[in-house]
Amino acid sequence: MNYEVIVGLEIHAQLLTKTKAFCRCPNRYGAPPNTLTCPTCLGLPGALPVLNEDVVVQATKLALALHATIHPRCKFDRKNYFYPDLPKGYQISQFDEPFSTGGYLDIGTNGVSKRISLTRAHIEEDAGKSMHQDDGFTIVDMNRCGVPLVEIVTEPDFRAPEEAAAFVTAIRELLRYVDVCDGNMEQGSLRCDVNISVRPPGQNTLNERTEIKNLNSIRSVERAVHAERDRQIQIYENGGTVVRETLLWDESAEEIRAMRRKEGSDDYRYFPEPDLVELSIAPDFVERIRAAMPKLPAILREEYCAKLGLSEYQAGFVTAGVAQVQYFEDMIRLGANPAVSANWMQEPLQGIINANDYSWQELRESRFPPAFSTALLETIAQGHVSHSMAKQTAIQAATQGLDPREMLKSESVKQVSDEEQLRAVVRAVLEKYPEEVARYKAGKQKLFGFFMSEAMTATQRRANPKLLSALLQDMLSA
Repeated sequence: MNYEVIVGLEIHAQLLTKTKAFCRCPNRYGAPPNTLTCPTCLGLPGALPVLNEDVVVQATKLALALHATIHPRCKFDRKNYFYPDLPKGYQISQFDEPFSTGGYLDIGTNGVSKRISLTRAHIEEDAGKSMHQDDGFTIVDMNRCGVPLVEIVTEPDFRAPEEAAAFVTAIRELLRYVDVCDGNMEQGSLRCDVNISVRPPGQNTLNERTEIKNLNSIRSVERAVHAERDRQIQIYENGGTVVRETLLWDESAEEIRAMRRKEGSDDYRYFPEPDLVELSIAPDFVERIRAAMPKLPAILREEYCAKLGLSEYQAGFVTAGVAQVQYFEDMIRLGANPAVSANWMQEPLQGIINANDYSWQELRESRFPPAFSTALLETIAQGHVSHSMAKQTAIQAATQGLDPREMLKSESVKQVSDEEQLRAVVRAVLEKYPEEVARYKAGKQKLFGFFMSEAMTATQRRANPKLLSALLQDMLSA
């Protein structure tokens, strides 16, 4: 029997605030264990929480980006449970009156777009981190206690593992774009819980679900949904019953493991947080944040494809972050061709960023401003330098802090377009490889690329490639 899989996601995104949600401890990853704590985030007697305003600002930015409804009034609640990494014995969260509800995010899989509806996005604090040792002991780092989170809960709209993975990809890109979370899943600043059930085709009601906790990569999300879907189908096929439980995904073994029976909301004994007042959000506060936000990627992608002629892939690349959008639009304002600019940003600029651990903002503001890129593209279009030489110039200029416009004044980088000079280069290459010439004329057409490579190398990759290709074809057929 064919079964339909039903999936809903809970995304936990750590906010990029300087301090924690309810105290002044630094919100920073990578510090020595248990060094970023205070009486408040450790829950010591007498310590009282105070809400960090920047948490509300960032939660507002995210809610606006998700097209959610921000409620003028919300409250905080205590979610009670007892784990070693939760020293207070409760987590400050939101239950029946969350910060925002509704909203949506569009995803695409296999060329098909789908709108995923959201249930809510609420503010809460993170717990500490339990680390299980090989000797059987567990140690706890409390640095993460009190780090601000927004939990994004989707409707059960996913019908395939690939859709769940696409959503996590899309939400991570959006979080980074609006600058509220770095989206680093390996470090735990973005974590995903997956709720899964299966049902026979035609059934309208939902069967019992399970929850897989703390998936920390997009690959894990897709593979875990695959595995749990298959496990539940096998249970039903064998006449069994799926039990509501919390599961873990073992990435190395690629298998599901039981963790504990799944709690319900009653088990957490929610009640209003007595040490925090209700939160009121004024309309003008929301509008000030809305006015300062950049245009969202989905809108920009449509505009770039329709008005600038970019492909969907090109538009997706240049809208992956605010700094990338700024770099691209700066190049367009300086007169660069949109499609050529998008390709140039992908290669060589993204390669320069990856190789040197730069950011797009750093590249734009100091290392290699858009004016440098525009100048190089102009020299390529005019035939003064080859694309290959322009890339080499860009790499050298960005890593050494040089101005490529000064570098282009050197004769050593200028493109060779003298026909007689290139004809002599081609003649020398063909005379050097007579056997290859004979094989080419016998039908081994792929050797053309070999001759081109040899000729380009002989000119230190400065030859005009179009002219060189034409001369090579002419002399090979002579």
